[in-house]
Amino acid sequence: MNPNPEPRTSDLSPPVLNPKLSGRGCAGTPPAAPARSIPAPRLSAEERLSPHMPESLRCDACHAIAFQEQLSRAEGKVGKKVLRESDYMEVLERSCSQGWESYGVQELDGQKRLAGPGLPMQEPMSVMVTGGTWPSRLSKLCHGAVGERGEAQVYGAHRRGPAALRELLCHGDKGPCAGGKAGGPPPAKALQNEL
Repeated sequence: MNPNPEPRTSDLSPPVLNPKLSGRGCAGTPPAAPARSIPAPRLSAEERLSPHMPESLRCDACHAIAFQEQLSRAEGKVGKKVLRESDYMEVLERSCSQGWESYGVQELDGQKRLAGPGLPMQEPMSVMVTGGTWPSRLSKLCHGAVGERGEAQVYGAHRRGPAALRELLCHGDKGPCAGGKAGGPPPAKALQNEL
C-alpha cells in the first residue's frame, strides 16, 4: 500500500461559492473590520520615573491595596477563625510584598486612573501601561499604609468587612481619598473579599 497516494481528480475540484454569501469576500469570508487606533496614556515625567505613587493615583492605589484577598484566604485555611497575631502579620507582609504586576495605568476620558483587580472603571478598549515602577510603588504604598495604621488595626478593619477596611486605609483622616483629595472617588461597594 502506498503511504502517499496521488490525489484523485475529484479531490481537486474548485470550491463552490454560495450565492447567498456573495459580496462578503472570498469564499464566504466576512469583510475586514475597520481599523481602530487606541493610544497609550501619555505619562508625565513623574508618572514614568518617580519611585513614589503620583498623588493623582494614590486613591486608586489604596483601593487596590484594600482589595487584596490574602487575609481572607488565610482565614479560610483555618476555618474562618480569627488569625493569630503572628499569622496576620505574616500575611500582611506577604500581601504588600507581592508582585502587583496585574496593575497599571489607563487613560479614561482624558483622566489617568490606576487599573487592575478590584478597581472600578476598567475600560476594555484601552491601553494599560503596566510593569516598570508601578509594582514597586504599590508595594511601598501598601507597606506604608499598614505600618502607619498598624497590623492589628488593619486586621481588625478586615474582620469588620471590606467597607471598614477601605474606610481605614483610604477614606479616614490620613487616607489618600479623604476630603476631596485628587483621584478620590467616594467609597464604593465591596467588589470581592478584600485584604
